[in-house]
Amino acid sequence: MVLILIIVAVVIFCVAPGKMTAEAKKMAKAFQGLNCAHRGLHTENQQIPENSLPSFEAARKAGYGVELDVQLSKDGQVVVFHDDDLKRACGVDKLVNSLNWEELSTLPLFGTQECMPLLVTALDVLGDAPVIVELKPAGANNAKLCTEVLKIMRTYGKRWCIESFDPRIVGWFRKNAPDVLRGQLSAPPAKFDTLSKGKAFLLGNVLLNFISRPHFLAYNTAPPTLIVKLCKAMKPMNVAWTVRPGHDIAKHEKENDCVIFEYYMPTPLYKQRLNLPPV
Repeated sequence: MVLILIIVAVVIFCVAPGKMTAEAKKMAKAFQGLNCAHRGLHTENQQIPENSLPSFEAARKAGYGVELDVQLSKDGQVVVFHDDDLKRACGVDKLVNSLNWEELSTLPLFGTQECMPLLVTALDVLGDAPVIVELKPAGANNAKLCTEVLKIMRTYGKRWCIESFDPRIVGWFRKNAPDVLRGQLSAPPAKFDTLSKGKAFLLGNVLLNFISRPHFLAYNTAPPTLIVKLCKAMKPMNVAWTVRPGHDIAKHEKENDCVIFEYYMPTPLYKQRLNLPPV
């Protein structure tokens, strides 16, 4: 019995979310009941490409928040792009961080006339739309990426937050910018099929929250594990990703403070429509 209690206590310590600062609470208000366009309001056929300036402009005009992805170019510029490599989006078999910004800026996205933007350029287009900035794992360059993103986003006001799958990135903000609303991205362990089973188990059960102590949990639309349910019971802010046509949209809106969506046009502020209080 004592051993079981110790194990339970350790699990609770590991998965517990962090306590929001007053500033983080202010930032969270911008996302309460908000639908955020995944990688901007892009089209499934990529005629309006994901993470492009037209996708961000379309989302802003429709009244949505926006989720976007950032990483570093070889010369240290913060670019908006999802994949580690350029093959899917640009047809180039190279890593994003192997090319300088000057080279990246000329590569067409999905055969269109659009190219990947810098984060600062994307923010100019987004105006004051709420923005979820996902920082892609950068290994040895994590701290540099975090530092550069924080410097840029500090100029954007309070309608933004950060998230990452990498607890070390979220933990960097916990240590260096505790006022910033921060989130831990996760999904069931089976979704982490490129990782070892051990790492997938830890990440898929948010057992590294003791590093990041996130203010919100951004969890995949798949059913949460028992350990993730324990984390949710401790009342972090909850965000669902990525809700698409065919999903139980009403359920995700009801159970989450914020929804990241794609390929449909929901009401921007869904809690007002459903007459639901904040979760």
